[in-house]
Amino acid sequence: MTVMAQDERYRNFDEYIRQGEPAQRERAEAWRVAIGLQAVDGLKTSEYLHETARRNIEGEITVDEARELVKQYYITKTTHDKDDAEKEEADRVSSNITKILSTKTFDFSTGGLIALHRRIFEGVFKHAGQVRDYDITKKEWVLDGDTVNYLNWEDLRRALDYDLEKEKQFSYKDLEHDEMVKHIAGFVSGLWQIHPFGEGNTRTTAVFTILYLRHMGFEVSNDMFAEHSWYFRNALVRANYKNAIKGIDYSPVYLERFFRNLLLREQWDLRNRYLHILPTQQWSEQPNLADKVEKMADKRAIQQEMVDKWSIKASLAKKMVDILTFASGRAFVTTTDVVQQFGYSATTAKRYLRQLVECGYLETHGANKNKTYSVRMDTTKK
Repeated sequence: MTVMAQDERYRNFDEYIRQGEPAQRERAEAWRVAIGLQAVDGLKTSEYLHETARRNIEGEITVDEARELVKQYYITKTTHDKDDAEKEEADRVSSNITKILSTKTFDFSTGGLIALHRRIFEGVFKHAGQVRDYDITKKEWVLDGDTVNYLNWEDLRRALDYDLEKEKQFSYKDLEHDEMVKHIAGFVSGLWQIHPFGEGNTRTTAVFTILYLRHMGFEVSNDMFAEHSWYFRNALVRANYKNAIKGIDYSPVYLERFFRNLLLREQWDLRNRYLHILPTQQWSEQPNLADKVEKMADKRAIQQEMVDKWSIKASLAKKMVDILTFASGRAFVTTTDVVQQFGYSATTAKRYLRQLVECGYLETHGANKNKTYSVRMDTTKK
């Protein structure tokens, strides 16, 4: 399936995230997540939305003005295409989510979750902000056409109250990273399984999760939700599906791997084919891309290459290879990561990282305080 993360309209915000001023970068990240999340329902935004978003990112218009422009665009549009209804939903929901992510407020309660659904789908669904009063099933590709057993409608509010209150009382103090990830994945999975709304549950769950993690003080890149929103949904499906006859048990591991990438900077390969209940042999085992460390050419060979090709002293080359190996085990690293791992000063760490970039072993993302580094994928082929 071609998802929004693979669309040029989505990727074009990279320039702002990498090189823009702080305010531009923040706005670009919000739009990027909002647009990427439309993929969970197979929706794509319009060129008009992309241009309007760009104007907001540039500071020409406010996010509220952007929302109004999108609204008026569809009211006054004289020529209509067959996919206008889907594009209007994607455009208006994207602008609504961007508005939400641009604010610093968060209500961790049943009322807050319901209000969030209303704010996301305002002007799109007549039932925005309304808890469903009927039972639902959904055929899932990842389940080979079967459905998750969602909660019956009579118990929706009770279940929401219970899960949210239980989470509110939970303490993350002194938790090991593995336990923390398991708990967060379990909480989000349970919240999604309730499926309190007729439509838009996954997008609402994703935005609620982003706001909750931010509320708890996690400094994470929300690109995961933008780039892997379809995987996020399918991982939620697998975490809540069990079929004893077919020998399939609940499989929260896929959702945990999503959060491990998000929170621990691991590099699990988040492709949907690994999640199908009947995967082909090729897709039967989900790999951790950090294993590319083992697939890299011999460390001594890379070290020697640095000496021969780049005239780097052997003692320095060894340190740089150590940093390269460390970076290979993560989605990205920062100067602070290198300082903490190796005990270098910030100045020394920056110099080593800069030299690895100049030699073509690392690439940079962002700028200034938000700059991160990742191993170039062709490094393993050297």
